[in-house]
Amino acid sequence: MDSLALIDLHIHTSASDGTFSPQEIVSMAKGKGLKAVSITDHDTVDGNEEAIKAGIEIGLEVVPGVEISVEWEGRPVHILGYYIDVKNLILQSTLKNLIAFREERNPQIIKLLNSLGLNISYEEVKAIAGDGTAIGRPHFAQALVEKGYVKNGDAAFKKYLKRGGPAYVEKKRLTPHEGIQIIKNASGIPVLAHPYNVDGIKNKDLELFILQFKEMGIEGIEVYYPLHNSQQTLKLKNFAEKYGLYITGGTDFHGEQKPDIKLGSGFGALKIPYELIIKMKEKQEAKPR
Repeated sequence: MDSLALIDLHIHTSASDGTFSPQEIVSMAKGKGLKAVSITDHDTVDGNEEAIKAGIEIGLEVVPGVEISVEWEGRPVHILGYYIDVKNLILQSTLKNLIAFREERNPQIIKLLNSLGLNISYEEVKAIAGDGTAIGRPHFAQALVEKGYVKNGDAAFKKYLKRGGPAYVEKKRLTPHEGIQIIKNASGIPVLAHPYNVDGIKNKDLELFILQFKEMGIEGIEVYYPLHNSQQTLKLKNFAEKYGLYITGGTDFHGEQKPDIKLGSGFGALKIPYELIIKMKEKQEAKPR
C-alpha cells in the first residue's frame, strides 16, 4: 500500500449545496492525486451513483456516503455515513422527507429576507441551485451575493443566514439515535462530523459528548478537518483510539461556496492518509452478502 496515498471523505456536490457535479469532483480528485473520496451531500445520496460510475471509469475509489443533520440538546450535529447502501428504501424515504421539510422552510427564508428590505425571489434561488438540487442556505447566500447585498457567501451567513441570524429558519432534524440507526440500517458506518463545530462544545465537554454519541451507536470520529488545529486533532485522535472508534477525515469541500477550502487539502496543509479507510473497508467486506 502507498503510505503517501491521500483521501478526502467529506465532499459536497451540486446534488446538495456544492458547486461542482459529482463527475467533476471525481475528475478533480484524480487530478490532485487522491486515492479515494466520499460524496457526503446534505440529506441526499443522489450524487453517489454518478460519482461511483465516474470513479470506476478513471480509477478512483469512491466511498458511498451522506451527511445527515440531527438535533442534540437543541443544537445541530452532523452525522456522516460511509459505505451506505444508497438504494436502501428506508434511507431513501427518510432523506426524501428531510428534503421536503427543507423545501417547506425555504419560502419562510424568502419572507424574512424580503422583510429586511432584500429583494430576493424564490425563483432566483431555484435558478441558482439548478434542477434536481436540494435547495439550501448557500443558494440563498449566492443570491444575496449576485444581487450585491453582500460581498461573498461568508458575509451572507454572518449577516443574515447563520443560526440565530435575522433570516434563519430552523429545519426539521432527526434525533441522533434516528440518524445513526438509519445509516446502520443502510449497512453504513456512522461517524461524528467535526465535533469542535458543534455549538458550545469545548475541550472540557468533548469526551462526554463523544461518549454520549458512542452509546447511541456512533462508530467513528472525523478527526482530520480544516478547522481543527493540531491540538484538537490530537485530542480527537486519542479519544477515537481510547474508545475504539474509526478515525476519518475530510475537507468539507463545497467548491465556490467555500473558496478557501481546497479539495483534498483544506486550507492547504491537511493530509488525510488512505490507511484510515482500510479498517472500515475490512468491516464492510466481512458483512454477510
